[in-house]
Amino acid sequence: MSVLNLHTATTISNHALVLGRKLSAAPLTVAVLDAGGHLISLQREDGASPLRPQIAIGKAWGAVALGKGSRAIAADAQQRPAFIGALNNLADGKLVPAPGGVLIRDEQGEVIGAIGITGDTSDIDEQCAIGAVQAVGLKADAGAA
Repeated sequence: MSVLNLHTATTISNHALVLGRKLSAAPLTVAVLDAGGHLISLQREDGASPLRPQIAIGKAWGAVALGKGSRAIAADAQQRPAFIGALNNLADGKLVPAPGGVLIRDEQGEVIGAIGITGDTSDIDEQCAIGAVQAVGLKADAGAA
């Protein structure tokens, strides 16, 4: 299993911000976590609102903690709101069930971390996350059906 290091995490984050600018996205905040859910890299663009770092971390943390992209977690929240609410209570409120949290998998398909992006619509956030992970040759798992 590969390990996600600071250089790779920062490179992924930088790619996400470049993609956001190409899409004329609102100011983005990007968090990259390791497989244990620990923050490696956090970047908040100028103009991003103050709560965005916690949202980005929550999207990525939920993906790592539950083993699926936050799009799938958002679908679960719609279908089973009481269950996701209970999980969020167990997680001390750290879970953000909205698209934009994407698992990062290595060449063998092992989860090595997650990226969480917030700032624009959840679909744009997720698009930037997927593109950034793929730009460094890793596999993005958004939990899409």
